[in-house]
Amino acid sequence: MLTAITGINWGDEGKGRMVDLLSQEYDIVVRYQGGNNAGHTVKNERGKFVLNLLPSGILRPEVVCVMGNGMVIDPQHLDGEITKLREQGIQISPANLKISDRATITMPYHVAQDGLEEARLSKTGAQFGSTKRGIAYVYGDKYMKKTLRMGDLLHLDEAVKKRLVTMVDSKNLVMEGSYGAAPIDVEEMWAWLQKYAAIFKDYVCDAGAYLDKADREGKKILFEAQLGALRDVDFGIYPYTTSSNVIGAYAPIGAGIPGHKLDNSIGIMKAYSSCVGDGPFTAELAMTEEEKHYLREAGHEYGAATGRPRRVGPIDLVASRYGVFCQGCDEVALTLLDVLDYMEKVPVVKAYKLSDGSITDRFPMGEALDTAQPVVEYLPGWHCDITAARKWEDLPKAAQDYILYLEQAVGCKITYISVGAEREAYIHRT
Repeated sequence: MLTAITGINWGDEGKGRMVDLLSQEYDIVVRYQGGNNAGHTVKNERGKFVLNLLPSGILRPEVVCVMGNGMVIDPQHLDGEITKLREQGIQISPANLKISDRATITMPYHVAQDGLEEARLSKTGAQFGSTKRGIAYVYGDKYMKKTLRMGDLLHLDEAVKKRLVTMVDSKNLVMEGSYGAAPIDVEEMWAWLQKYAAIFKDYVCDAGAYLDKADREGKKILFEAQLGALRDVDFGIYPYTTSSNVIGAYAPIGAGIPGHKLDNSIGIMKAYSSCVGDGPFTAELAMTEEEKHYLREAGHEYGAATGRPRRVGPIDLVASRYGVFCQGCDEVALTLLDVLDYMEKVPVVKAYKLSDGSITDRFPMGEALDTAQPVVEYLPGWHCDITAARKWEDLPKAAQDYILYLEQAVGCKITYISVGAEREAYIHRT
């Protein structure tokens, strides 16, 4: 059984919370793309956990977690993340964490270049809102064949060092020539690699072979995405996207088993809209600054990876319908419904008005998206606390009607409804 859990909007939909919940039914959880620009926050009986690189299944001791070949991994950050989780009582060892030998290493100079370029762009207001974790630059180097992979840590010989020298020479042309920055020191980078090779050598393996064997043995595998469909490098709001493919169809590829096929795709959809970073975000135009402030505070909308306040707005049905299409969703999990408890009436963006005056319910690209205006409809609010609800019948009728409206609008069954941050605070509609 191969299941993908993916975001259908801009990210921050609550995927980590849903993976933590659903992982009790699975043997293996796999992150298949992205790096430590992810921010998954999970609350359970053991406390609050913020995960950037590790799959959310790491919080369940009986689950094996895999970091797939589609990921870019900063070993320094990963070491720190593991250390913090261990301090919180989470057991992590090569028995329950496996790192693909084909995953790409994020080097310190990728992080440095990210910060330098974002600073350069900010002078003209052209910045992308990067997390400054080096993600775009390591993916760029990956496709130029100028990176090392986690498997290289298993044999740091002269051949690997020769490749490192070539990569550093090339990077210094940019760091010194374009940014006027200090040159990268090869010996410093070599020592850095040796340090993390000693730490992670027992974790690195042929993850694809491991997953292929597990699937053939009938193990249940859950794929975890970072961000959402609208941040996919091919199908998202390019160029304001991440640098990898977040869609569910990429999950077997980024995990290391490209010949395998998904059995189920669960899309995670927030009960309202939020977004970190720059780029078109039509939903925020549907609220006043005061309304957005109340919604941001009610939802604690600050980035788990960056701490930055998120842009917010009503649920965007145009974008959500497109996200469901991109992710090939078989079912949808609706998260953070309880955040809307305070609203007397609940706004939804049901269509876009384009610059030529036409109305569309299809998600546009380019200039049409940049200038689109929201067409807003208001639904009755329930204006009461729903956090204790555990069955469909426990929800007030206005909340039920809101869910049924969303379900019809996006064209996919809503089977899970999150009504609180805790692990057990949800409703499962069978």
